[in-house]
Amino acid sequence: MQDAHPAPAQPRNRLHGVTLEAMVRTLEAHYGWTELATQIPVRCFTHDPSVNSSLKFLRKTPWAREKVEGLYLFMLREKERMQRPLA
Repeated sequence: MQDAHPAPAQPRNRLHGVTLEAMVRTLEAHYGWTELATQIPVRCFTHDPSVNSSLKFLRKTPWAREKVEGLYLFMLREKERMQRPLA
C-alpha cells in the first residue's frame, strides 16, 4: 500500500528535483571535463569522459556522487555571488 501523503516540499534543499544527469551536464558546461577532473579526480572525468560513463560510475559510487553534488552547490553559490550587485 502506498503512502497517501505527498512528499513534503523541500524549499531549502537546492538539490531537490535536480537529476544527477542535469548536475553532470551543468558542471561539464560550466567547468569543462579538464577542470572537472581537476576538481574531482575520478577516472570517469579524467579518461575518455562522457555523461553516460560518468552517470554509470556516480550511481554506483556514493562518495563520488557526494563530491559532484557538493561541487554543483558550490558552483550555484558562486554564480549567485557573482550576479549580486556591489553595494
